[in-house]
Amino acid sequence: MKSKPHILVVDDEPNVLVTYRLILQQQGYEVSAALSSDEAREALSGKQIDLLLCDLSLEKRESGFAVIDFARKKDPDMPTVLLTGYATQEAIDHAAELGIPVLFKPIDIKELLETISGLLREDYEQHEAAG
Repeated sequence: MKSKPHILVVDDEPNVLVTYRLILQQQGYEVSAALSSDEAREALSGKQIDLLLCDLSLEKRESGFAVIDFARKKDPDMPTVLLTGYATQEAIDHAAELGIPVLFKPIDIKELLETISGLLREDYEQHEAAG
């Protein structure tokens, strides 16, 4: 793994993206941001992403799960965190089936950072064990 893990943040609210980017960069992460599912797909296609931080509600036609599905086709084990202001029980259950933690907005920054750190550590350990 690189010395600076690369995180892609996907949210359709520009101020949220700026906030997450600043917080994550202060923690030493390389951060890319996407305002739409199309921008997210472009970022996922072009760069090595170590973790996906994705809002559930994006454009009206797609949810964050569409972005997650795209990301997992490229990297089935990509660590992912789903962010939401409101999620149905169905969405929460679907995230659980995919092994994706769900964090509710307003996001607790300490919880967010602990979740990201834990997922990246697990991913690193799995890759080390696999050889």
